[in-house]
Amino acid sequence: MTTDTKRRVLDGALELLRAEGGGSITLDATAKQVGLTKPGLMYHFPTKEALMLAVVDHVAARWDELLLDHLGQPVETASPYQRIRAYVEVALTGEFDRADFAIFFDALYRDALTEAWVRHFEPWLDLPDDLPGPARGRLTAARLLADGYWMASATDVFPVPAQDRAHLLAVTEELLKVETAS
Repeated sequence: MTTDTKRRVLDGALELLRAEGGGSITLDATAKQVGLTKPGLMYHFPTKEALMLAVVDHVAARWDELLLDHLGQPVETASPYQRIRAYVEVALTGEFDRADFAIFFDALYRDALTEAWVRHFEPWLDLPDDLPGPARGRLTAARLLADGYWMASATDVFPVPAQDRAHLLAVTEELLKVETAS
């Protein structure tokens, strides 16, 4: 399967989740969505689990790209403050929808999918053990604020008004200010 076809399948699977009333990702529905036969799809994704794992990787890779763009350097060379700042900025300024949330939420019930999310996000969210407690608290608070905003935005349940986004960014910037003191 070419990269373009694989991307088309993964994007098609996400489109199913965006469908009016919320669709679900199945091998049949995904094949139909992208104009393949089910056996043609199964040649590349033999099980729903394989397809779902690829979808999680696809969504998480998009996050990785956005995070790296905001960070402007390799994640391994960034401080915890820089990594969390990039995460906060992406979560508060990115465009996400219920498909993103559904992929994340579905992972809570499948270990392999949870492991994929952890593998992608741990480099961004892991805090060193020797980081002082107050700094850990501020970084964690900024991250949780971003997580809450992302969830409200992606689900469109109790969304935060657009005019409040800049104020939330200012609050997180205040939480992340401790970087210069460390």
